[in-house]
Amino acid sequence: MHAEIITTGTELLLGETVDTNSTYIARRLREIGLNLYYKTSVGDNEERTALVLRQGLTRSDVIITTGGLGPTVDDVTRQAVARATDRELLFSPQLWEQILARFAHWNREPTENNRRQAFMPEGAIPIENPVGTAPCFIVESEQGIIITLPGVPREMKYLMEHNVIPYLRERLDLREIIKARVLRTAGIGESVIDHLIADLMTESNPTVGLAAHAGQTDVRITAKAESESAADALIAQMEIRVRERLNDHIYGHGEQLLEEVLLEMLREGGHTLAVLETNSRGAIARRLGHVSGSADTFRGGLVALEAETLTRSLGVPNALIAQYGFYSCEVAAEAARRLTSTYNASLGLAVLGSAGEGEDVYGKKVGHTCVALQGLDKPILRQWDIGGSTNLAQIWVSTSALNLIRRAILDL
Repeated sequence: MHAEIITTGTELLLGETVDTNSTYIARRLREIGLNLYYKTSVGDNEERTALVLRQGLTRSDVIITTGGLGPTVDDVTRQAVARATDRELLFSPQLWEQILARFAHWNREPTENNRRQAFMPEGAIPIENPVGTAPCFIVESEQGIIITLPGVPREMKYLMEHNVIPYLRERLDLREIIKARVLRTAGIGESVIDHLIADLMTESNPTVGLAAHAGQTDVRITAKAESESAADALIAQMEIRVRERLNDHIYGHGEQLLEEVLLEMLREGGHTLAVLETNSRGAIARRLGHVSGSADTFRGGLVALEAETLTRSLGVPNALIAQYGFYSCEVAAEAARRLTSTYNASLGLAVLGSAGEGEDVYGKKVGHTCVALQGLDKPILRQWDIGGSTNLAQIWVSTSALNLIRRAILDL
């Protein structure tokens, strides 16, 4: 048994509106254990909407639509559902009375085009909409079930919660739930993770999937069971196996951010941190500074776009910069050492990276970044083949730098 979502609205296809309805519906279906296999967006066109509905009925047991139930000419969901299920579109006095009552409550008169909202496919089950003017309906056919919902998120959520979920539970006798847990990794590529846990990703329950982001990858474990506790047990067993393979590359879970985890580790270890940045343009400092309560651990940051700043603010000798170059590990090591005294911090992180024309993670030139961490048992120096100051480069460099500190503390 599985479901499909069809969102309607030309504004979705033009990129003018972000589809948040599907995300909400998907999560609610997951909670009642109804698998979601497909999601389609279609413009305000009756023929194309009817086409995707017919296609949906050939592959899904339940279709939930959003949008196209208003009073205007381009609201075509009613007609499309009737067309896809080979039914007549009939006027419903019951729905019309609901619409009239809604307008009377507002001391307003409905216009003639509001009558369109009182039409339903023959044999449809009406759904009263107490939070809007667009009545909805359910069509049950031999091919499957079509449930229509408004496109307005507030109305959609209300009807999903109060009408659709109870209907689906009873109609489909749903007794299971689907639950997911996300493990967050850094410092390891998606392809490497795939190589390490490929066999786990072929299992059916729980399932394991990957989602790559700039500089980090999420591992999602999803289980289906008759109760939340049973799903949790399945996930826990798989999580042990995943952690055995990925070890310290996993830094957190759920919505945890790398910078949040790092600051807590610094706090528990009695460390304070100061940061110098070049091509990351203050991204590391911003990420740390945005974490609530970071002031007791993060002492501050400095952005240096030229060598003079290192000399003026930290006292890095000009002779050292001239000998090794601004973007060198030798200069980064000295800058990190001086950060600790200048900012009265136990740890100093210096990130000196090139930002030449065309340099980016996927640019014409790669560039390089030298990173130094001072204040632990011994200095840590790294050179990465990542340069540039684009947003993507800043994310990669800042994530890699934060993870460097995390791994260094774990190794203590």
